[in-house]
Amino acid sequence: MSRKILIVDDDQKIRTLLKAYLEKNQYEVLLAHDGASFVAEFERYRHELSLVILDVMLPDTDGFALCARVRKSSTVPIIMLTASADDTDKIVGLELGADDYIGKPYNPRELLARIKAIHRRMGEATPNVPRALRFAGFTLDTLERTLTGPDGETVKLTGLDFQLLKLLVERPGEILDRNWLAEATRGRDLGPLDRSLDVQISRLRQRLNDRDASLIKTVRGSGYVFSAQVAAD
Repeated sequence: MSRKILIVDDDQKIRTLLKAYLEKNQYEVLLAHDGASFVAEFERYRHELSLVILDVMLPDTDGFALCARVRKSSTVPIIMLTASADDTDKIVGLELGADDYIGKPYNPRELLARIKAIHRRMGEATPNVPRALRFAGFTLDTLERTLTGPDGETVKLTGLDFQLLKLLVERPGEILDRNWLAEATRGRDLGPLDRSLDVQISRLRQRLNDRDASLIKTVRGSGYVFSAQVAAD
């Protein structure tokens, strides 16, 4: 797996410190100071990147616009950096397709742990899991990490989308606890007011055209249950 990371942050000191810290941990780091330089670097290295880190506040645009732009053509994992204590920034980022977020100020060790967790989830293989899981006309390819819709077209999934869907589809009819899902997909429990998992579920329902929540049902006070019949190949 590539270890090339693209970071955009308008604070030169933060960029320099992050680059030095991540390179010390065997990552190759590309830097951008604003939206324009980020887009240029992303277009140049898009097929080599293993992760993108976006600061929300930038001089010529914002991280949300860049996140939306990346998601139009790429499923590369995205971590958002936000200085806001309000959950709104986090929720908006997740709705746009970000895989994780971290608040400023942050410890570089925590950011490194988040990066490693995302790469670990992307690279891990689950033994004895069937190659193809079929449900409601969809086919989830667990090896290629792709989802094909009833019309035969590929449904675009982020790494987090895939991981969450795979956990649900592997356990049809089983009520999955919210904290367990958060720990399995993000490597940490949910806070008492943390809605990030609910946002991810909502995003996944949109991918599946599950407008009436008939595939992924909410079990109030507990979590979620995948209600479709699943066939394994």
